[in-house]
Amino acid sequence: MSGIFKAYDIRGVVPTDLNRAMAEKIGQAYAVFTGAKKVVVGRDMRPHSQDMFDGLAAGLVKMGCTVIDLGLCSTPMSYFANGTLKADGSIMITASHNPGEWNGFKLCKANAVPISGATGIMDIEKLVLADNFTAAAVPGRIEKYDIASEYGAFLRKFVKFDKKLKIVVDYANAMGSSEIAGIEDLFEIIPMYKELDGTFPNHEANPLHLETLDAIRAKVKEVEADFGAAFDGDADRCGFIDNNGEIIPMDLFTALIAQDILADGPATILYDLRSSRAVKECIEENGGKAIMSRVGHAFIKQQMRENDAVFAGELSGHYYFKENFTAESQGLALIKLTNLIVKSGKKVSELVAPLMRYSSSGEINSRVADAAAVLAEIKSRYQDGESYELDGFSVEYPDWHFNVRCSNTEPLLRLIVEAKDEKLMVEKRDELLQIIRK
Repeated sequence: MSGIFKAYDIRGVVPTDLNRAMAEKIGQAYAVFTGAKKVVVGRDMRPHSQDMFDGLAAGLVKMGCTVIDLGLCSTPMSYFANGTLKADGSIMITASHNPGEWNGFKLCKANAVPISGATGIMDIEKLVLADNFTAAAVPGRIEKYDIASEYGAFLRKFVKFDKKLKIVVDYANAMGSSEIAGIEDLFEIIPMYKELDGTFPNHEANPLHLETLDAIRAKVKEVEADFGAAFDGDADRCGFIDNNGEIIPMDLFTALIAQDILADGPATILYDLRSSRAVKECIEENGGKAIMSRVGHAFIKQQMRENDAVFAGELSGHYYFKENFTAESQGLALIKLTNLIVKSGKKVSELVAPLMRYSSSGEINSRVADAAAVLAEIKSRYQDGESYELDGFSVEYPDWHFNVRCSNTEPLLRLIVEAKDEKLMVEKRDELLQIIRK
């Protein structure tokens, strides 16, 4: 069991770390910690997700909970069901982009408010370890509920286009097929790897690993599609490809979506602190209020609520919408990109081009023995810039900026550098890496 209770979810290898008995204890602990009586539960297509559901549901029922069984669905659909059905909480059974032998649980309270390591996962771990549960006098029950049609109707409310674009969709043998089932008829879709298979026979379901996008990039060019969309395992992240087969940087995709949203009037939009300066500039140029956010879905969702933000984008391909209970919806992201394409009459590559204003290093990971000592040296070295510590350490200069932060999940320092041109970016990137890796 060691190490399965993480910063953002519960995740481990089946059956070594997770099994049906452990899932049952997690269900009991969740019920005790939240006090929930009505819990929405969805699951992905992994071979053991049904077994994990059976254990989890047994634990919840023992504690008197009514389990709303969504069956197979995407993670955004579980968030939607949580809020729409006015549940006390939700649990999504998935290990997201991890390999097929993994599984896990994404936990929320009512209205899809996430439970993170800091807000409850570690408390749930203590309850599981204590294993001292008293069953309810009256056990709960399991009720099946199909949220698919309601989620599809929800997505369609945001459609502003009346033209079918040709798009390539890489479902990664995973839950993207559920995420956009209710809107597939609005597009001419060239599907890739749509058959559900939790062993991921074609490639890892992780659009952050750019090699997984090679096949869809080639297919977009081959069929001359308007764009491509590549889902991760539980469809709460997506990588988008332009009409030329080029990867749209995920921070710049935030700026594209912002343009469609702000066409309806001023609004507050959050952007990940690792994003290009072009994102903030684009939001403000289109009449929006841009607020920088720290990394991590639990933090971003809380910050969105605090600032009444309508949208937030993260460098990892998470896109958050107020309309979906301040949670991800890749179906909405796909629709809003299409709105922008059709309204502008431009190709995606033409929409992205004006945002390519700076040169970025991308996020670079380094394994270090003493992260605190490295950060202290960087802070000492770069005192002449405008610095802040929203997440890790960031410094702004007129023609370049950087952020260096500790990973929430691994013993790594993560660095990202952006500058006005490639030459300056490379110079500053190498300068910082020399400090980090010496």
